[in-house]
Amino acid sequence: MIAPFRPFAALLICAVAGSAQAQAFNTTARAAYVLDESTGTVLLAKDADRPLPPASMSKLMTVYMAFEAIADGRLRIDEELPVSAHAASYDGSSMFLDTTDRVKVEDLLRGVIVLSGNDASAVLAEALSPDGTEAGFARMMTDRARQMGMMNSTFANSNGWPAQGHEMSMRDLGTLADHLITDFPTFYPIFSEQEFLFDGRVPSNSQNRNPILGLGIGADGLKTGHTSEAGYGLVGSAKQDGRRIIFVLSGMDSTAERREESEKVVNWAFRQFAQKDVATKGTVITDASVWMGEANQVGLTVADDLSLLIPVMQQDNLTADVVYDSPVRAPIAAGEQLGELVINLEGMPEKRIPLVADRDVALGGFMPRMKTAANVLMGKITDAAANDAVSEPDAPADPA
Repeated sequence: MIAPFRPFAALLICAVAGSAQAQAFNTTARAAYVLDESTGTVLLAKDADRPLPPASMSKLMTVYMAFEAIADGRLRIDEELPVSAHAASYDGSSMFLDTTDRVKVEDLLRGVIVLSGNDASAVLAEALSPDGTEAGFARMMTDRARQMGMMNSTFANSNGWPAQGHEMSMRDLGTLADHLITDFPTFYPIFSEQEFLFDGRVPSNSQNRNPILGLGIGADGLKTGHTSEAGYGLVGSAKQDGRRIIFVLSGMDSTAERREESEKVVNWAFRQFAQKDVATKGTVITDASVWMGEANQVGLTVADDLSLLIPVMQQDNLTADVVYDSPVRAPIAAGEQLGELVINLEGMPEKRIPLVADRDVALGGFMPRMKTAANVLMGKITDAAANDAVSEPDAPADPA
């Protein structure tokens, strides 16, 4: 059943009327994904579910699994790990480790996050691998990704070094970034560090490669990537006025394009959309009819405070409907989900908000149940009589 609103509907519509379709962002990235993390709204998805070479952006999975190992005690932040010949053999982005080194986990994490060290990733991988090899850890990465719902991610190594079948989708990278921010808030500030001077080695390789840190737009993470196959990419996040966005861009042609496109995405996401508070927990949206209950109605309410992300430019149409099976059968428990508030705004994904009972409604006693039964019976009798009247043939006319 689609139910009418209480007067609250007018308040909701006023909150969003005059809102608008944001101008679509036409990114030059070959694949892209933009998420408003605060409301869970996907703002942009361009080829977002196609598995692609992620380059060093896939190091985020190694970092996530290292954070998990620290959290559950399998790895200590001050533990010193050996560097194998395999780890030290990696070219490209590096901490410039050698086999004589023993490196603290904390330094290795900064080596991966700030310096994008391929060698540092491999050291962590071998320490956590079930068989001591990077390949064994890559299989763990794939299994863990599946558990986290990242079904378009497959890993062949810990660092994104070009390899057959090493792929991630942009949506999966966005999901991973969201987990890093949400699951490990204590460690997340490392991603905003702009410099790491490890042991005084190679000062020229001490700067964070994230091009939008320090621009004053709220950027605080996460990870760049580049190979000739993948192009230039960035998994980024920024926070302004309590609202956070996560974005993933891949397949750009230069560092300059990556920097410019990333800044444009951040500005677009914050300037073209606004978060509106439209209902507080407990606000009754509509009343639902109750079958065989002590009361004949129950209020349907939002279970949590409701905020919507609204485009802010051109005028647009909004529809908001309450959907539930009517009548609702007693007994009903307060907080029991009975329906959904379905909000559609052109250019935005459909939003479905659970609606729950605002109070208990017990099964009615003998008299309420008899009254319900009588009303149903009378309704059937009335309907039958009306049908008979319609189907009865007209009496024949009197003969002349």
